[in-house]
Amino acid sequence: MRLPFGGILAYMGAAGQARPPALRQTPMSLRNIAIIAHVDHGKTTLIDVLLRQSGAFRENQRVAERAMDSNDLERERGIPILAKVTSVVWKDTRINIVDTPGHADFGGEVERILNMVDGAIVLVDAAEGPMPQTKFVLQKALRLGIRPIVAINKIDRPDERHVEVLNEIFDLFSALDASEEQLDFPVLYGSAKQGWMAATPDGARESTGPLLDLVLKHVPEPKTEEGPFRMLCTTLEANPYLGRILTGRITSGVVKPNMAIRALSRDGRVIEEGRVSKVLAFRGLERQPIEEGQAGDIIALAGLGTATVADTLAVPEVTVPLPAQPIDPPTLSMTFRINDGPLAGQEGDKVQSRVIRERLLREAEGNVALKITENADHDSSEVAGRGELQLGILIETMRREGFELTIGKPRVVYRDAEGGGVLEPIEEVIIDVDSEHSGAVVQKLSERRAELLDMRPSGGGRTRLVFHAPTRGLIGYQSEL
Repeated sequence: MRLPFGGILAYMGAAGQARPPALRQTPMSLRNIAIIAHVDHGKTTLIDVLLRQSGAFRENQRVAERAMDSNDLERERGIPILAKVTSVVWKDTRINIVDTPGHADFGGEVERILNMVDGAIVLVDAAEGPMPQTKFVLQKALRLGIRPIVAINKIDRPDERHVEVLNEIFDLFSALDASEEQLDFPVLYGSAKQGWMAATPDGARESTGPLLDLVLKHVPEPKTEEGPFRMLCTTLEANPYLGRILTGRITSGVVKPNMAIRALSRDGRVIEEGRVSKVLAFRGLERQPIEEGQAGDIIALAGLGTATVADTLAVPEVTVPLPAQPIDPPTLSMTFRINDGPLAGQEGDKVQSRVIRERLLREAEGNVALKITENADHDSSEVAGRGELQLGILIETMRREGFELTIGKPRVVYRDAEGGGVLEPIEEVIIDVDSEHSGAVVQKLSERRAELLDMRPSGGGRTRLVFHAPTRGLIGYQSEL
């Protein structure tokens, strides 16, 4: 029986004494997978279908479309911003599924969660083919030895070209130095919107069962190690009732409520020691308290107040931290400062520089792709991130929370080269445009120091242009396009 507030029902014996309920469950077989795809290729829609068809929802349960997009900005923009975990049970096996952001600006989220999974579903649009974010995340997944499953989605589109797309995917795998085992990837075709996947484009259009069956067959069980409890924290969330919630995959041992643990930084320094107040597991769209977390499972812990992303949580006798995946450095920075103009204080109620700086530092704790630096005047902070979209999302989130601030123009973050000189960020740009306008696009981007790498038809009278362009040349280009 499930009680509100995560309470535990106690059964009274004849003598009026409480008997503890048996909440321990027999450990299930586990699989941990991520879904990798570019923006708008159907990741979140596919997870909706998997949840429905695996029985995670009641028949009469009302669930919002794109249930994994829980953030208001995610729903408005139609893109995942935060990495989220859910789970389904299929043929007596629990499959933990991580929905990853589909935009390169939120790649910091993606890089961290790849440490938690053993397999990946590479979802590709049957018309557009593999796009920049697919390449960006797939490269990191292949380096970690993750075994991919390719799912070609939106096969019902009138402009689908699944044969060419499959060849493009194989070329991409080859270019990214995939191993022989990774190159021998299984392929499924289907439509997440219509709720089916099949081994061939004209296969049975019944359900996504073939995809879940393939996950059980192709993805190995989580690799665990011998020894006491250890877990690498990969995501961080603040909860008004439980405090800091740290999510990650248990590398070894088990964890229980009220167990003494410590947090170790990447260099082995002890950050804090405390006790676990809650062990939460992902069940459908909900996090439910459990009695014990087993090695290999993805869980969330509450009880610590300082530990953050990339820290190792372990029992007190552990002194060596787990290796953490390095995060790519920021490429773009903006100045956030107080609003000292004549109209200050009319829109927001959080206007002091101290309050703004505290909010930015709190954001940087959970989002390791951001770097916050206080300027010499103490009224402003330099915020460096992965791109315009990531910084724009942060600005809009703060505005909705009642902050009032002024923003400086975006500037590119340069790095000093080891042998001398300066390095600047270069981005890969892919543009699908009507063929008659391709010349104008090439001309405009050439003026912005872009280099044309490839130009080929992409179907439907459109041309695909691939460029390498400096980030400083792309600032403001989207509105011009």
